[in-house]
Amino acid sequence: MHKPLSVLIIVVVAVLLRIVATFIIKRVVNQIVNGVKKKQNVTDTAALGIAVSPLAAVRTVQRTRAIGSVLTNVVTAGIVIVAAILVVNTLNENATAAFSLITAALGAGLGFGAQNIVKDVLNGLFMVIEDQLGVGDVVDLGPATGVVEAVGIRVTQIRDVNGMLWYVRNGEILRVGNVSQGWSRVILDLAIPYEADVPLVQEALLDTAVRMQQEPKWKRLFLEKPEMWGIESISSEAVVVRLVAKTRPGSKEDVARELRLRLKTTLDEMDVRTPALSAITLTGMEGAASIRGANPPKTAPLPTQATPTPKPAKSKSAERGEPAGAARPAESAEPAASDPGATPTEPSPRAPRAPRAPKKDD
Repeated sequence: MHKPLSVLIIVVVAVLLRIVATFIIKRVVNQIVNGVKKKQNVTDTAALGIAVSPLAAVRTVQRTRAIGSVLTNVVTAGIVIVAAILVVNTLNENATAAFSLITAALGAGLGFGAQNIVKDVLNGLFMVIEDQLGVGDVVDLGPATGVVEAVGIRVTQIRDVNGMLWYVRNGEILRVGNVSQGWSRVILDLAIPYEADVPLVQEALLDTAVRMQQEPKWKRLFLEKPEMWGIESISSEAVVVRLVAKTRPGSKEDVARELRLRLKTTLDEMDVRTPALSAITLTGMEGAASIRGANPPKTAPLPTQATPTPKPAKSKSAERGEPAGAARPAESAEPAASDPGATPTEPSPRAPRAPRAPKKDD
């Protein structure tokens, strides 16, 4: 009766410790997030982009939430392990002496079977501590691209543009491309026909982009004034000019779509028709290899087997012991075409072999 009561007490204490630890972590995270919002004078995390210096504020919120998620998982795992050891020790008082064997087994398991789990945990901790990604970031992890919804102790959850939720093991993440850190850049290449006044068209396009940047709706999304980088390339069809704009992270696509629409309207007003550029379409395996995400398997060529050469059949003369060069008599002969009246000739009889001379004894 004493042992079940002790086990029950251990389980209850472990559950209470987890609840208290989770509450403390969440409270600290909420205080940091609310402090950032109060400092920026906003009430919503999404509204931090309107503030004067949103980059540091948004990164602080995202990183705090990611660290809070990881710490919650670590505390839960630690409490479960300690509670399990105490329960085993309570049920069997001699279990402490056998912990050396358990430790050896755990070491062997970590060395062979659980090394991937350890790799996932360590990689996840370093990614969060080094601020490589956070909850809400738009990232490219290689296996998946999308918005980070959760950073766990072993798995990171990514929601792609189609709504699919990807569970990526932290140990499988070899590179992290984060679009939500720092700034983004919109790059638009526009084709202008040869007969158009290129400097005049460039000036009109840049003026359109600057007027969009000065509007209150779009001003908060631009970090700098748009720039015209000039002629990017000259082909046989047109002159390609490049227009760029530096935007806040996460706003690149919205700015690019609106800017394309306005630039198209400007070109129509100037009666500048964008020429149709020819493109090279790859087909077959070459085209499949050029598509992102399509990795055709590389297989070794099949081994070629030598075709067995059929052995020549033995002729009847060889079976009778005749020499190979001896000509066989014709069994039948057809009449020659030049002499229609010729009759088939009978095969000549075979000459008998001359008897061999007996050997003389010395």
